[in-house]
Amino acid sequence: MLAARRAVPAEERQRRDSAIAAALAPLARGRAVAGFVPTAGEPGGFAALVDAGSLLLPVLRTDLDLDWGRYEGVDALVAGRFGLREPGGGRLGVDAVLGVSLIVVPAVAVARDGIRLGRGGGSYDRVLARVAGTVPALAVVDDEEVVDRLPAEPHDRPVAGYITPGGVHWVAAAP
Repeated sequence: MLAARRAVPAEERQRRDSAIAAALAPLARGRAVAGFVPTAGEPGGFAALVDAGSLLLPVLRTDLDLDWGRYEGVDALVAGRFGLREPGGGRLGVDAVLGVSLIVVPAVAVARDGIRLGRGGGSYDRVLARVAGTVPALAVVDDEEVVDRLPAEPHDRPVAGYITPGGVHWVAAAP
């Protein structure tokens, strides 16, 4: 899946990201949201997230859990580990996501039942466990990265839905 993602031409990636942003915008606008800055070639609706009322972005800790910082503009983003971009300002703590209305998370793939495939570090599974039942989370993937089933370990946490260039898809009734 990662090889197929890397093979998407830049113009097509831009078209897909614009569609994701358009679908995400009504959910994020004016709300407190936790999101992420996509890496090169990774699907994302970051353009829609910057219009959120308040945007928290992850900061990868040495234990692979996620701390959070406020988005203060693209010029305030700094280079983080593993090629990630993160806020350069103060840290709000791992529980800061408990105060948002929506979490938008990256994924390599997502199953129709909400199980997501990440990169293997468990960072977002920790976040999803922390907010379980209180804050809905949407995984961001391309349409072809939605599959019928994915293997799941006991620590894997499902998302409430996923967002693709084709729109928002809730696993259960929308919150």
